[in-house]
Amino acid sequence: MKAEKIKMKKGCGNSSNIQEIDEICVDGNFYKKEVIYDYLIMHPKSIQVNIYPYPYLVSVKSRNGEKYVRSAPNDSPNDNLLKLPRT
Repeated sequence: MKAEKIKMKKGCGNSSNIQEIDEICVDGNFYKKEVIYDYLIMHPKSIQVNIYPYPYLVSVKSRNGEKYVRSAPNDSPNDNLLKLPRT
């Protein structure tokens, strides 16, 4: 499965903070980041970012317990998930 687009939280359209992603489009359907977080707990390495080098999405919790996802670390200075088209 591929993550293709992202929707940021209201008022955060130009943000470069990975935690401000609200929804992620996977294979043509948008899902809340918390839903994808839970899915990845049960199915790790099942969703990739649709940008080279196609890193996997990983589940992460913030210090205050907020569920979110990010791409697996690689040589890119910014998270590959934030490079996807925004809607």
